[in-house]
Amino acid sequence: MPEENDNASGTGNAAKSKKGKSRKEGFNLKDEVISWIQVLVAAAIIAFCVNHFIIANSEVPTSSMETTIMAGDRVIGSRLSYKFGDPQRGDIAIFIYPDDEAKGIKTYYVKRIIGMPGDTIDIVDGKVYLNGSDTPLDEPYLHEPMEPEEPQHYEVPDGCYFMLGDNRNYSNDARRWTHKYVKRDKLVAKVLFQYFPKIQKLN
Repeated sequence: MPEENDNASGTGNAAKSKKGKSRKEGFNLKDEVISWIQVLVAAAIIAFCVNHFIIANSEVPTSSMETTIMAGDRVIGSRLSYKFGDPQRGDIAIFIYPDDEAKGIKTYYVKRIIGMPGDTIDIVDGKVYLNGSDTPLDEPYLHEPMEPEEPQHYEVPDGCYFMLGDNRNYSNDARRWTHKYVKRDKLVAKVLFQYFPKIQKLN
């Protein structure tokens, strides 16, 4: 009989221990909520850092870059391209619009870099000529000829860039601006690809 009592007591203790352990290992709503909050906060911090230091996300609201980029398209640009490399002629860039910047307003535009620091630019009969060349700039991205206007001459200051839209006849670009040139530190990102409404590489 004593053995039976001892065995019964041992079984009971084991059962209680197992039950207590099960409760400890069971679902804890508070811990789960805290865990999810930590995940969401970490994700928000990562997204903020990526969007402010690595990439730039921009919507093109007008037809000024058609047909390369259509009105309403969304594009992704690399901020690192201009932090660790130099802008190149032909780059599509996201930048701060200089006329609004002069008013203390930060507005982002998307255009193509045509003029580099120190360039002279002549626009004659709808064609762009660089640095006194008799041969117009090759621009295969233009979907229609630029309508002829009065000849225009520009001299790009050091540390600045001259921006034009691909849809020249309907683009509010450097030809129309009061402040003609974009400073180097106002070039935010080099556009790499479009992701809405379709995904495609841009150049």
